[in-house]
Amino acid sequence: MKIVSTVSEVREIVKEWKKSGLTIGLVPTMGYLHEGHASLIRRASKENDRVIVSDFVNPTQFAPTEDLESYPRDIERDAKVCEQEGADVIFHPTTEEMYFPNATTFVNMTGPSEELCGKSRPIHFRGVCTVVSKLFNIASPDKAYFGQKDAQQLAVIKRMVRDLNFDIEIIGCPIVREADGLARSSRNVYLSKDERQAALILHKALEEGRKMVLCGETSASVIKKSISDIIESEPLAKIDYVEIVSFPDVEKVEDIDGDILAAVAVYIGKTRLIDNFITENGKEI
Repeated sequence: MKIVSTVSEVREIVKEWKKSGLTIGLVPTMGYLHEGHASLIRRASKENDRVIVSDFVNPTQFAPTEDLESYPRDIERDAKVCEQEGADVIFHPTTEEMYFPNATTFVNMTGPSEELCGKSRPIHFRGVCTVVSKLFNIASPDKAYFGQKDAQQLAVIKRMVRDLNFDIEIIGCPIVREADGLARSSRNVYLSKDERQAALILHKALEEGRKMVLCGETSASVIKKSISDIIESEPLAKIDYVEIVSFPDVEKVEDIDGDILAAVAVYIGKTRLIDNFITENGKEI
């Protein structure tokens, strides 16, 4: 396995792979890899001849008040995970390598990017779409892998690929959870012992909402209230949003009569965590 830091190195490697007729899977990450990332790399290695993992904390998706500087980083730890799970190349660029100092081009999206995290983090998806587009152009993958924990991001990337005619298949992979139900996240390391326990309220609340949908409840407001009430019962939790939207269009719904995404963003102390569930026509997926 190689760790490379420049666009030209990745392109040279990809050029040789393409000459040999090899398929390429890309797993875009911001590093500090956990089992959720590992599951994406494992699947990519099973479905492709070669796998590239990008390991880059992308500054353009962070607002000035967010945790860009404190976001956890450990490339040596990440390299061990990548090698163990079958990656062939880690692309670990600097900000200067990814962005020209006078860059003025970004990828903006309306629609799926405007609700949920798009409301509370207005520049976020512009940064995500821009960096993922750049990674697609650099790595030229056949398939790219994203986790369902960031379900809105998955919907946004799929729409971007469709709209911009990228010849890439986007693969969504299931949420990976701790034994007690907490969704795996690089930001979980921020949590104190008490906060880690409090964070379980997200999964508990969503499980109740999921059961309501599966039992036939069709009122989005009734389900959202139930989820919100459970989260608000935890003193350390502060709700950013609790929403039910159509999926993958990410539009607010009043009545559940198709595929939906129930998503939450909650501050546990100072740490912002997200989680969700998706159902298709009232049935679990």
